[in-house]
Amino acid sequence: MNLSLEIIKVKSPISEFWRKFKKQKLALFSFFFILFLIVLSIIGPYIVPYGTTEPDYKNILSGPSVKHWAGTDAYGRDIFSRIIAGTQISLFVGLVSVLLGAVGGTILGIISGYYGKWVDRVIMRICDVLLAFPGILLAIGIIAILGPGLGNVVIAVAIFSIPIFARIVRSSTLSVKSTLYVEATKSVGAKHKRIIWKHIFPGTVSSIIVYFTMRIGTAILTAASLSFLGLGAQPPSPEWGAMLSGGRDYLNTAPHVTFFPGMAIFVTVLAFNLLGDGLRDALDPKIEE
Repeated sequence: MNLSLEIIKVKSPISEFWRKFKKQKLALFSFFFILFLIVLSIIGPYIVPYGTTEPDYKNILSGPSVKHWAGTDAYGRDIFSRIIAGTQISLFVGLVSVLLGAVGGTILGIISGYYGKWVDRVIMRICDVLLAFPGILLAIGIIAILGPGLGNVVIAVAIFSIPIFARIVRSSTLSVKSTLYVEATKSVGAKHKRIIWKHIFPGTVSSIIVYFTMRIGTAILTAASLSFLGLGAQPPSPEWGAMLSGGRDYLNTAPHVTFFPGMAIFVTVLAFNLLGDGLRDALDPKIEE
């Protein structure tokens, strides 16, 4: 008897993720755009046509031209060069602040969800207190205590990111904790540390990645808002929010001074949000296309 063997190809998680992700056209475009921004943030300060503090007194508040693609500001500084240089600052603040918030929130969320009882109640009540304040107001309060400056902005954004990460990771931990393989691992006497890092944490990674990506956009927007209010990056820093603040007195006479930094913030935040949406759909096993 001839037996025909059917070979079933089992796709790896990475290939399955890429198959679903590449169907998200906007998310894919956003991914490559963000890669471009990262590269630009690294090489940008070395390729800008003008120095970020280099004035051109003959072209103060001049509009976009061949010489100055995005025009100049009130000091004659090239806005295009400052936006390119500011990419490094905005991405640094967004990535570092959210990374710190994600690490702190993940640790607290796993501890809260895994151990439960009074530990869970204490951690969650602290998170509730922090979440009771709007993010920007909490950040302003932290800056008021620590003082203005880019480093303190990173700390402020990280602190108000922690409770949200903690809640997301706690929810995922409770879901993974109740699965049969975790219960089986407990029954054979595995240590809590091994269970957490070998079984619980991997089950929370997809949720962390999605929210991490989307949170970067929020962090960039918050940092720009604080700089706009004079609490973040200080002049003559080419940070986008500080550039907006410097151009608000010229909205009627030279709108380009605020338009281009504003568009830089808008496009960057939108790209991170679209990428986050695409990652969520690609990492969710319940969504099939």
